[in-house]
Amino acid sequence: MTTAPAPTTAPTTAPASADTRRAGRPRRRGERSPLASVALHLTLIVASVIAVFPALWVLLTSLKPATYATTTDFFKEPTLDNYTNLLGDTPFLTWFGNSVVIAAFTTALGVFISCTTGYAVSRFRFPGKRGLMWTLLITQMFPVAVLIVPIYNILASMGLLNNAAGLVVTYMTIAVPFCAWMMKGFFDSIPREIDESGYVDGLNPFGTFWRLILPLAKPGIAVTAFYSFITAWGEVAYASAFMVGDDNLTLAGGLQKFVNQYSAQWGPMSAASVLIAVPAALVFLFAQRHLVTGMSAGAVKG
Repeated sequence: MTTAPAPTTAPTTAPASADTRRAGRPRRRGERSPLASVALHLTLIVASVIAVFPALWVLLTSLKPATYATTTDFFKEPTLDNYTNLLGDTPFLTWFGNSVVIAAFTTALGVFISCTTGYAVSRFRFPGKRGLMWTLLITQMFPVAVLIVPIYNILASMGLLNNAAGLVVTYMTIAVPFCAWMMKGFFDSIPREIDESGYVDGLNPFGTFWRLILPLAKPGIAVTAFYSFITAWGEVAYASAFMVGDDNLTLAGGLQKFVNQYSAQWGPMSAASVLIAVPAALVFLFAQRHLVTGMSAGAVKG
């Protein structure tokens, strides 16, 4: 009687340790090494400091007494005297009100004209369409130094010099061409079937534009409003050339009152810069919120 040979077992290898598996695992696409991640974060931190430093410097300078305005003693004797003097002893509030009125009208008219022009060029065929588009494009090629003299002569002939309406018209020549081109491209991305459904429901072209197209154009409208506002709020050359007198100056022209040939009032000027930046930041936050909302709204079906 023969006995069966004992079964042989295959040699087993010890499982690889976790460190060995990690070391041998190939890096997935887009995955950074620890060294690259550290370098990236350091770069972002340095870039953030560089971007924030000028604004922080102006803010801290506005809180320093006049004797320390040009020093690096930021936290020595902090005071709000620069703000109280600015609001109480200068026409800053008048300049601020003039800028608000001009920026508000420029934004409202800029959005309306840019949206209607962009929609008309995107959807309709009419004589002079190509010429209009070329005109909107070419007007963006000329710098302020070239346009300031002819615009000055035109406003003078119309009696609009040293007038808020003249400055609004001037800013429209900057904002509308760019925004109309942008809105035209945005309306091109909206399907024409939406317009056809409006016509089937009995809407006229303006009703279709107002009720169906504009609600889908919130991202473009937000950017248009922001660009028009910033154009009117921060422009200096036209405001300084076309407006004179403390009662008619805007913020851009008023800030120049703090600097003359022999000295500069850094405290009030830095305080004014901080106050000027607040409305621009609020408008940016408002436009950003609507921009993100408008983009995400079209990504959800149902």
